[in-house]
Amino acid sequence: MPALPLDVALGLISGGLVGFTLSLVGGGGSVLAVPLLVYLVGVPNPHIAIGSSAAAVAVNALMSLANHARARTIKWRCASVFAVFGVAGAFGGSTLGKIIDGEKLLALFALLMVVVSYLMLRRRGALGYPGVRLNRENFPRLVGAGATAGALSGFFGIGGGFLIVPGLMFASDMPILNAIGSSLVAVAAFAVTTAANYAFSDLVDWELAATLVLGGAFGGLIGAAAARRLSKMRGALSAVFATVIFAVALYVLWRSGGALGLLDHAAKSA
Repeated sequence: MPALPLDVALGLISGGLVGFTLSLVGGGGSVLAVPLLVYLVGVPNPHIAIGSSAAAVAVNALMSLANHARARTIKWRCASVFAVFGVAGAFGGSTLGKIIDGEKLLALFALLMVVVSYLMLRRRGALGYPGVRLNRENFPRLVGAGATAGALSGFFGIGGGFLIVPGLMFASDMPILNAIGSSLVAVAAFAVTTAANYAFSDLVDWELAATLVLGGAFGGLIGAAAARRLSKMRGALSAVFATVIFAVALYVLWRSGGALGLLDHAAKSA
């Protein structure tokens, strides 16, 4: 069914907001995509919102990956191990996500958003080791961190950069600049896996995903320009954005029945 003009406009706005915040504060923006699709665009099925968001994230990540590859900021071997084992986690997480009740999934998503806001507030500019290479010591850490980040990314249908960047830094001690570039290998791999899994169950609205990509491209350009002008305020902007994510999380919890509903459901199932 062709999208209505209002649906297209709202999809472009949602993609623009996500692209703008990603470029401006360097992570966490994609976690807003699903709430925007459900509550702004009005997508009735949370699973379709997740599948469509994952498809858009995959395209955006691949475009950004090309830019970082040209800048030579990617640690390909470390990123590849992280991504390969993360894909298995993303497949398992997305498979589980498809069978969870939509409202419960939104409530869990909101709890993840609270964690995201906390991680963004705690982010520190660790220096790391620029010459890091894949070795016996960091290999198992990359495997574990990749599988965990992939599972969460697949379950919630998000890019997961806010998890992948610190995961790469923890597992391999690479600098944040290299972690950001290398994270896009995993973001793209996880998003493609999640989108393919949801598409197999016909849970991706491709027109909606396309509007998100288009809106995200324009929003990203504006965000990048704003980031250059406000570079000295990036820490403050991240704190403000983390607060926004926390506020949206509270709204999603309220609309979806909240954490108390999850606890009540768990008690009845026990």
